Amino acid sequence: MAEKAKGKMEQAKGKAKEVAGKATGNERMKAEGKTDQVKGKAREVAGKAEEQARGIKDSLRDRRRP
Repeated sequence: MAEKAKGKMEQAKGKAKEVAGKATGNERMKAEGKTDQVKGKAREVAGKAEEQARGIKDSLRDRRRP
């Protein structure tokens, strides 16, 4: 859960940077914002995959118990 939340926060930070960059005409800030959004999305997806893997592991462990 923590990675998903961190990813969402990074996306929000990136969006804010992108908007600020557009408003001020700062292309570098705008690009950094887009990069932060992509990193945040990747982190969120990794967090979701980790949760799914943990769920599969738990369900397999439960199957082995009589």
